Amino acid sequence: MGMLGGKTAFVTGGTGGIGSAICERFEKEGADVIAADLSDNGGAGTYCHFDVTSEDVVKNTFKDLASKWDQLDILVNAAGIEIEKTIEHTSLEEWNRIFAINVTGMFLTSKYALPLLRKSAGASVVNFGSYDGYIADPKLAAYCATKGAVHALTRAMACDHGPEGIRVNAICPGYVDTPMLEGFFEGKGDAEARKKAARDVHPTKTYGQPVDIANLVNWLASDEARYASGQLWVIDGGLSAQVQQMSLRHEP
Repeated sequence: MGMLGGKTAFVTGGTGGIGSAICERFEKEGADVIAADLSDNGGAGTYCHFDVTSEDVVKNTFKDLASKWDQLDILVNAAGIEIEKTIEHTSLEEWNRIFAINVTGMFLTSKYALPLLRKSAGASVVNFGSYDGYIADPKLAAYCATKGAVHALTRAMACDHGPEGIRVNAICPGYVDTPMLEGFFEGKGDAEARKKAARDVHPTKTYGQPVDIANLVNWLASDEARYASGQLWVIDGGLSAQVQQMSLRHEP
């Protein structure tokens, strides 16, 4: 039996690049996993069509889940989108949409999961923030704003629900090799050169793979992390540890 043997897990964005890797790792560790997403791309876990922006869908999904599971041990809020624009070029519709998915969807999912989470002997919620919630990439204004909100919400949830035996943490990835990152490189000249430049700016000289994120999520979901709560776990290959302009080195 693995680290999560006998546990139940619900993963939003569960068929995405990182979400599918999380579901796969959870299954390997013995958990019963639901991959909740708008599209079924196959992969690990039991697929559940799930729209994080619809209160009725979220409410009814967890009502149905309560008839099948006695408790929910792990909730991963991984659903999210990115908009590459400054505030000047971001429409109100786009602003509201990214907040609806990245923040309000997390709020709704967590809210309606709480009754089942309370029945766990030690529940763990893992939210998806970003290193962009600490520092900003150019032309990602709305995205950065949502991730800052996720970080604050994570701390608040940890304070409110820790006494109920529910731990809440946030994962804050940097560059990860996913379809979202591929989209970031598309249409910007020499994509391969841009990918190499992105890798080289990291102290580790690479960017992450979905499995790297899944490994950390798995630990936070497990009983080994029973004392970890209310924290923002940056996993970015050291990218945010350095001052970028220091690449202008002084030659002796």
